Amino acid sequence: MRLPLFIAWRYLKSKKSHNVINIISGVSVAGVTIGTMALVIVLSVFNGFESLVISLFNTFDPEIKVMPARGKTFSPDTYPWDKIAGIPGVRAQTGTIEEKVLLRYDNNQYLATLKGVDHNYETWTGLSSMITEGALMLEFNGKPLAIPGQGVAYYLGLNLDNFQREIEVYAPRRKGAIGVNPEQAFNRMDIRPAGIFSIQQDFDSKYMIVPISFAREVLGYEGELSSVEIALNPGTDMVKIQSGIRQLLGNNFEVKNRFEQQEVLYRIMRSEKWAIFMILGFILFIATFNVIGSLSMLILDKRKDIAVLYSMGADSKLIRKIFLTEGMMVSFSGAIAGMILGALVCMIQQRFGLVKINTEGGSFLIDAYPVLMQGMDFLYIFLIVSAIGFIAAWLPVRNAGKIGSLPASLHSR
Repeated sequence: MRLPLFIAWRYLKSKKSHNVINIISGVSVAGVTIGTMALVIVLSVFNGFESLVISLFNTFDPEIKVMPARGKTFSPDTYPWDKIAGIPGVRAQTGTIEEKVLLRYDNNQYLATLKGVDHNYETWTGLSSMITEGALMLEFNGKPLAIPGQGVAYYLGLNLDNFQREIEVYAPRRKGAIGVNPEQAFNRMDIRPAGIFSIQQDFDSKYMIVPISFAREVLGYEGELSSVEIALNPGTDMVKIQSGIRQLLGNNFEVKNRFEQQEVLYRIMRSEKWAIFMILGFILFIATFNVIGSLSMLILDKRKDIAVLYSMGADSKLIRKIFLTEGMMVSFSGAIAGMILGALVCMIQQRFGLVKINTEGGSFLIDAYPVLMQGMDFLYIFLIVSAIGFIAAWLPVRNAGKIGSLPASLHSR
């Protein structure tokens, strides 16, 4: 064992001549432990919410979405269906149409986005697991059916048990003259709701899903598409397939993966996580300054030992290494203890869900705070604690070697 590490370890575990030094050292370790534990728990909770939100959005968003680079729609004849289907990893392709429409049910009205999908949509979408009422069924006996979001259903006051009542869909006419009657400016079609989905408020209050044939008829489209949603086989490289599709389509189309479709959301979640990381890191930085006090008092307490070491041939560099190692031991012991306790708390929350989410006045898919531990978070936490610990230890250690150069009469006092 190297000499500075040996002496620092003896100083760490030995009882000091002044009891206050033991107390301050214990407070220093406790401060680092609590700060580290808080970082582990908070970052893991952020990871849990991020994973939950991503899983919810992935239920609705396809792995890859193709849209026209210019304009709102494009002709399906300009899209290479067979070539895209031949790319390894591509499981299904769904043509879609999206447009704002006015919905009316009884005396209630609501402005929503009508999303028309073709027959492939039901084969790959994860929406079936998010149906809260009814079933994911877009056609029955040749008649189109609608699947509105829960927010849309709420504002319309939908009742799935009322088979006599249908949703009235109004869309502006794209062609033809407009008469004196304002209703002539709109296409109107009725459709019966078959189910209600609930994913996330942004989706629930925005979309109503219908067959693409119904959407084309009410919107006045002849064959245009707004986008093509592409589903991939599990375990495939989404970025690689996205790059291959871009090469096939050229500059006439935009090809976005799941993260690019919700780029703002994911960026905000990441920014919030690292903002909290920096805030807690700053609090940990303040707490770690107890190390300065404990090391300063330890250096004064061991000034006779320093003088003895000088008389035996030690230099200022060795003295500084001893007390720097002592300070780093305090930081490392607190960091390791904090990460162990933080991981233990996270595992208990994962297993038992002790800390509940207040669901009063709202409905949630989960009733306890989600937790997801990631190895990189532990690495970042250890690095920042080590850096803060080094700074806090170096400040009082800088002048530790000068104590050995004091006159012998002062050391004997």
